[in-house]
Amino acid sequence: MQANDAQTLVLYALADGPLHGYAVNTAIQELTGARLGAGSLYGALTRLEAKGLVEPLDEQGRQRPVRITDEGRAVLERELRAMQRVASAGLHRLGVAPA
Repeated sequence: MQANDAQTLVLYALADGPLHGYAVNTAIQELTGARLGAGSLYGALTRLEAKGLVEPLDEQGRQRPVRITDEGRAVLERELRAMQRVASAGLHRLGVAPA
């Protein structure tokens, strides 16, 4: 999995509301059937925060929830629309109708 893939998955997980790291990974597992490794997950969160796409909230005990920013939502939408175009074109070339 590429770094941008991990970042997109994290943004996807946060689209419904703030989550802490374990809950982010659980949402990713529900979507993909696999969890990110700790380095991939927390590396993606760090990069997303540095870009201003997610922001930390007040700690809740040992958990540090984060939420997606408005800019993060815009980036996620652009990324998902690009993926949709690629998937549609690829399915067309395979002669398969999109779902």
